Amino acid sequence: MFEVWAPLAMSVDVEIGEVRYPMSAAGGGWWTAEVPGAGHGTDYRFRLDGGDPMPDPRTRWQPEGIFGPSRLYDHDRFEWGDELWRGRDLPGAIIYELHIGTFTPEGTFDAATEKLEHLVDLGIDFVEVMPVPPVPGGRNWGYDGVDLWAVTENYGGPDAFKRFVDACHRRGLGVILDVVYNHLGPSGNFLAPFGPYFHSSASSFWGQAVNLDGLGSDEVRAYFVGNAMQWLRDYHVDGLRLDAVHALHDSRAVHLLEELAVETEALSAAVGRPLTLIAESDLNDPRLMTSREAGGFGLTAAWDDDVHHALHVAVSGERHGYYDDFHGALPKVLAHGYYHDGTFSSFRGRSHGRPASHVPGYRFVCCAQNHDQIGNRAEGDRLDPEALRLAAGLLLTSPFTPMLFMGEEWGTRSPFLFFTDHVEPQLREGEGDRRRREFVGFGYDDWAEKAPDPGEETTFLRSKLDWSELDQDAHRAHLDWYRALIALRRAHPELTDPRLDRVKVDHGESWLVVHRGGLRVAANLGPVPLTVRLGTGRSAPGQVLLASEASVTVQGEELSLPPRSLAVVRLDPPV
Repeated sequence: MFEVWAPLAMSVDVEIGEVRYPMSAAGGGWWTAEVPGAGHGTDYRFRLDGGDPMPDPRTRWQPEGIFGPSRLYDHDRFEWGDELWRGRDLPGAIIYELHIGTFTPEGTFDAATEKLEHLVDLGIDFVEVMPVPPVPGGRNWGYDGVDLWAVTENYGGPDAFKRFVDACHRRGLGVILDVVYNHLGPSGNFLAPFGPYFHSSASSFWGQAVNLDGLGSDEVRAYFVGNAMQWLRDYHVDGLRLDAVHALHDSRAVHLLEELAVETEALSAAVGRPLTLIAESDLNDPRLMTSREAGGFGLTAAWDDDVHHALHVAVSGERHGYYDDFHGALPKVLAHGYYHDGTFSSFRGRSHGRPASHVPGYRFVCCAQNHDQIGNRAEGDRLDPEALRLAAGLLLTSPFTPMLFMGEEWGTRSPFLFFTDHVEPQLREGEGDRRRREFVGFGYDDWAEKAPDPGEETTFLRSKLDWSELDQDAHRAHLDWYRALIALRRAHPELTDPRLDRVKVDHGESWLVVHRGGLRVAANLGPVPLTVRLGTGRSAPGQVLLASEASVTVQGEELSLPPRSLAVVRLDPPV
């Protein structure tokens, strides 16, 4: 059965080879056709009112790319091996974000599968995969995706993605997929001729906004909700990261995000495993992850950029653009989640956010690095290893859900640059300038002088991880630090306790001591040695459980820290 929603068409044909088969109106703007002999593997296109052939808006398979024909795909043909998988909950978990195309030299799902034992040994719970729908050309971050129901052949196609998910589950790893519902890519986007998929006036920096609340928007919303359910149900994915939800234009009483939460909850009950929805948002609005019963949208969690910014400023000293607000912000964000919780944001020129201390810490997904914060720098440069060790120590002992970005665990020297492979010359030639304009005012005004051409293949190749670095002593020591931090987090319930009201932070100009139950996490962020008090109110000795430098010492409630170091101390007896 072929079906397509095309409410404005007077006639619709499905074309197989050189033969066109007329489709019948089925009501509600839907058209259907039965074609004898068509099945899994059949290539087809649609023609509206005798016009040019176009791919199916809900195509599950685009083997020849975004301009090629669609191919019928039967989900039931795949043989899964994860029957014993019962899913993973987000509380207490650690996420690892990766880009399939640059995670390995081959850049495929099957090659990524060969590296899963590394993630298991590290202590990861969820793999978060950047977007996988078809994109222009052979390389892209994924946010220029079209044909949102399909999986790019660049990585191996739909069966390869299922093999990857299956392999993750058999190793105890959950899978979160990054999905983009606020816009579609500018190249190969054939949705508009089929129906009112796009907003008549609203837009974002990345393109025309999707129509979630205007005329004909019921089926448009069903397109995106159905897409989300496909990944969770048919691909056995355990969660979705919803890209830039602040760019969703939806004035309805029931927001698309709430509708997604309701449908996901129902599907979770049906499949018998937890399903997670994580929003990327710059609104600092805890209603995103507040339950529907309490007047929120009911999502599981949200990215928290304030924690990233505060960590970055504290360990790097950078103060440009939006970072300027976050000098000295680290003590507040570690105990309250948001820095801007109604405070004035100089970058925005207004007050921003609302308090979120009542929200459990695990609902904030936080990082020291991610694809945006690295890739949106002109040279795709990462934190230096010393700064990253400090940031990781604070992140992995925090009450939040930590997220790592591929390669940071061994301090890779590989950058993560912005890269594309647009087919149309006007898009290829203008991409660098568009990126430069996007970041004017962010402190990246020298983008044009520093950033490599995003369309050059070498830009993409430079972004691939160099796994041979793990043969070097310095990188292995860096990896050992991450493994030790994660093992410590697993061993001490205080470190996964999500109750923000139980987090206290003592601090000075260049140091802080974080109280986590009977543990203290102390950091010297400055260039000179110093001694800090652990705040026990007694002289009982403490035990150093983990330290970034061997010269850390503790006497009574005083801890001596060398420059740029961190230590976790257990108080004896516990306080």
